[in-house]
Amino acid sequence: MTPSATIDPRRLFLGSCVALVATSVAFATVGAVMLALKRDFVLTNAEVGWIGGAALWGFAVSQVVFSPLCDTLGMRFLLRMSFLGHLIGTLVMVTAGGFWTLFAGALIIAMANGLVEAACNPLVATLYPADKTVRLNQFHVWFPGGVVIGGLAAFALDQVGIGAWQVKLSLILLPTLAYGVLLLTQPFPETEGVQAGLGVEEAFRAVLSTPLMWVMLIAMAMTASVELGPNRWVPAVLEAGGMAGILVLVWINGLMALLRYRAGAVVHRFSPTGVLMVSASVAGVGLLALSYAPLGAMTFAAATIFAVGVCYFWPTMLGVVSERMPRTGALGLGLMGTVGMATVGLVTSPMMGEIADRYAHDRLPAVETVAVLSRGATDLSARADPDAMASASAALAVVRTFESTGRLPTPATANALRALLATDVRPDIGSDAQAILGPADNYGGRVSFRYVTPLCLVLVVIFGAMYARDRAAGGYRVEDIHGDAAPEAA
Repeated sequence: MTPSATIDPRRLFLGSCVALVATSVAFATVGAVMLALKRDFVLTNAEVGWIGGAALWGFAVSQVVFSPLCDTLGMRFLLRMSFLGHLIGTLVMVTAGGFWTLFAGALIIAMANGLVEAACNPLVATLYPADKTVRLNQFHVWFPGGVVIGGLAAFALDQVGIGAWQVKLSLILLPTLAYGVLLLTQPFPETEGVQAGLGVEEAFRAVLSTPLMWVMLIAMAMTASVELGPNRWVPAVLEAGGMAGILVLVWINGLMALLRYRAGAVVHRFSPTGVLMVSASVAGVGLLALSYAPLGAMTFAAATIFAVGVCYFWPTMLGVVSERMPRTGALGLGLMGTVGMATVGLVTSPMMGEIADRYAHDRLPAVETVAVLSRGATDLSARADPDAMASASAALAVVRTFESTGRLPTPATANALRALLATDVRPDIGSDAQAILGPADNYGGRVSFRYVTPLCLVLVVIFGAMYARDRAAGGYRVEDIHGDAAPEAA
């Protein structure tokens, strides 16, 4: 172990928080540009869902690969790799020419994000072994805190007329350089497992042989889906309806940051399992309300309930694993992040995109849509540039399909409307296309929120059973890495 006199816990904790800001700014800015990417590159909601999903499940890939190696490679080595990933991934996305390069850049950034969590979660647990859940909540203040920073910065760029999506994505580089300065040359402690003389084999044994760990992994898949799935889609869905969706995302995450900062009193008053049970109930109400609320003040009210519900999910889940199953070590924390992000990236986000496509298509008025596409095709066919010709061809294909079958093809119809908006079509045609597509995309996105809500009912049952068991046993118990336990306030 590095001599303790050379370790600066405050700087390491600060640097970890800034590194988490880099991950959350990436989350916010990718979310903020999803609508622009959809229009500029003529992408379906499903394709955008895959880009947004890659920005999540890539996190899981790096977690599952590097968390078991954290004890061996060291936490500083993982953070050096994350630093390179944030730099390279951002540059790939900014210079992207289409779906696949956008997808690759999002994947690299997400892997860098996963490396930050693979290193910093065990680092915080090592620095503060007597107060893990509270300190992990305070560390994770900076995920929603960074979303607020990135979201407001993206909105401000729009207001001053430099809101190009490439500029917004470049914001990721600022906290990346900052945490590089703070952390990459500092000495780090060894993980708790190494200090206790436990190897990776012991961590795997603890994971595989502990039923509660498997319950927590299943619950993590659901809590992450409820929190991150809708959060990923909020800006694009609300902007499609004409509302500044990024401000709603900022509002949600600002509340989450504030509540996490004050997590100590809440966790000690209700116990971690009690907090999770109540959170699942509130999150379900908020998400359902968000899917129905009319745009405006009611959307902010629903978003407030949703934020209160999901704010404690991620860090408290990690805290319970670290406190109740400390012998799982960095591996246990890494597996939790892996399962959460992989589920959202590979299942929840693409599924929400496909649901949005299906329900948005049902809201397209056939006659008006065909009329707009016909006018757009006529306008663009007279031009020589390839983009205009491709948009005209896509519009004509939809018109001909409707004339022969009486039905609008999906997702080709919405894509044809997006293609008109992405080209320099006549302003009146573009306005009519947006008037048709915007409300449809907004409706489809809101319905996708509704499909995630039932997970909250399952979570109430799981966390309610855990809370009842703790109460019957005399209260929530924190174990040290040697297996001794002490009760906390229930």
